[in-house]
Amino acid sequence: MSAVETVDPQAGAQQELPFAMVYGQAVTEMPLDLYIPPDALEVFLEAFEGPLDLLLYLIRKQNINILDIPVAEITRQYMGYVELMQSVRLELAAEYLVMAAMLAEIKSRMLLPRAETVEDEEDDPRAELIRRLQEYERFKAAAEGIDGLSRVGRDVIVPKLDAPEARARKLLPDVALEEILMSMAEVLRRGDMFESHQVSREALSTRERMSDVLERLKGGGFVPFIELFTAEEGKLGVVVTFMAILELVKESLIELVQNEPFAAIHVRARAE
Repeated sequence: MSAVETVDPQAGAQQELPFAMVYGQAVTEMPLDLYIPPDALEVFLEAFEGPLDLLLYLIRKQNINILDIPVAEITRQYMGYVELMQSVRLELAAEYLVMAAMLAEIKSRMLLPRAETVEDEEDDPRAELIRRLQEYERFKAAAEGIDGLSRVGRDVIVPKLDAPEARARKLLPDVALEEILMSMAEVLRRGDMFESHQVSREALSTRERMSDVLERLKGGGFVPFIELFTAEEGKLGVVVTFMAILELVKESLIELVQNEPFAAIHVRARAE
């Protein structure tokens, strides 16, 4: 077989039309090394997701009532499909073979004779298969319904628009005067808790004050007790002078004289 020949009336020469253009090159002759095996092209029109899907297909194809399945006929068609898949060298899933064994078991149980007294009490061997088929049919219908819905990105495009940048106005809280006063009092109370002061120590000595008292009593006469204290020295001076007087009395260096209760107290130095 060669390419088609055409005649150019103007040039008077024959031209060959190519069979095809491959990578820009004209092919005018059939390649001799092209071989297509007889079973290279096969078309599968039906694809099943599992044994239950296959059984449901066989039942619906023949308009069979799912509650009254002819097990013998369905088993024969099911095994025919399994043999077809084996003949085309497809790897069968284990669940297909398990379903085949289950159909064979149901078929054998349907063929076994049963006593009339036990027939009503014994369950239908097809009950479990019917239940599984009905459940699978419901889930398949639900999946097909969901698949028919519009999908975002495939059927529906959701527009996106960035919101304009807005400045939010911060509203000031509505505070009553009583709340402000209570807050201020709380702040002052906390300030008092952390308040501190430094105590300075005054340089006053009891021994020195004892010497001062003895110096004032050198004359040997009585001196009023209150004249030994100086108000300008404050509380600390009064305490130090009083302690000095007590120490002098303890050491029997001075004596205190009071003529009657609540009368004035006088102080004088003791004679050696």
